[in-house]
Amino acid sequence: MNKYRKPLLFALWLLPIALVAGIFVGIYQLDTYSEEMIAEIVAELGSTDILIVIGAMQTVGYALFCGFFGYLLADSVGLWKPIRFEKKNLMITIAMSVVGGIVFSLDHWVFGGLIDGIREANAASLTVSGVIASVLYGGIMEEVMLRLFFMTLLAWVIWKVFCRKYSRENIPVGVFIAANIVAALAFAAGHLPATLMIFGKLTPLILFRCFLLNGGFGLVFGWLYRKYGIGYSMVSHALFHIVSKLIWIIFV
Repeated sequence: MNKYRKPLLFALWLLPIALVAGIFVGIYQLDTYSEEMIAEIVAELGSTDILIVIGAMQTVGYALFCGFFGYLLADSVGLWKPIRFEKKNLMITIAMSVVGGIVFSLDHWVFGGLIDGIREANAASLTVSGVIASVLYGGIMEEVMLRLFFMTLLAWVIWKVFCRKYSRENIPVGVFIAANIVAALAFAAGHLPATLMIFGKLTPLILFRCFLLNGGFGLVFGWLYRKYGIGYSMVSHALFHIVSKLIWIIFV
């Protein structure tokens, strides 16, 4: 049972974060829905509060499953590092995140001038619920799901299928690079339903933007996870959102 104690404690530590993240994601979604969509939700569920509860419970479920099994997988391939922050590594992470947040914020002016709806969507995210949802769900929960669990699972599968002659301590770095690339592409693809909802269509330019921004930054988060640990990728992802939204609040 000792083997499962730390993974379980980590998953339980995530629960209050997941609960708050899920609640604010639901509130933010309702803030962006049209009256027709809200009427459909009420007709189907009886109340918009039920939608928030369902979303919160789903997020809690993700935290328990991905937190627990992600920890076990990460430990089995040598990727798990205790969540503590060293000054040098933290400074590198913050510097990369601030630059990344500035680059991400340029989406409003670069792609916003080419694709209708981007500027309106970015402006709509500048609410209390939008900011909290992006920091807690995007910054923490997405890292647990996409990096700690999914990227690590991919690395474990690649190791066991193609590199099983190597011990845990000597897994080739290419295994983790391949897992990071696939996880980053999956991270980008996971944004397609929301992208389709925002724009109502998926043109080549919209697809390019989605995979460039989400996939590109996903590679950064994956590198930080592999290099320093999941705590650093969480900090980076959250800072990306904070910096970009601060820029939009100031200049938009």
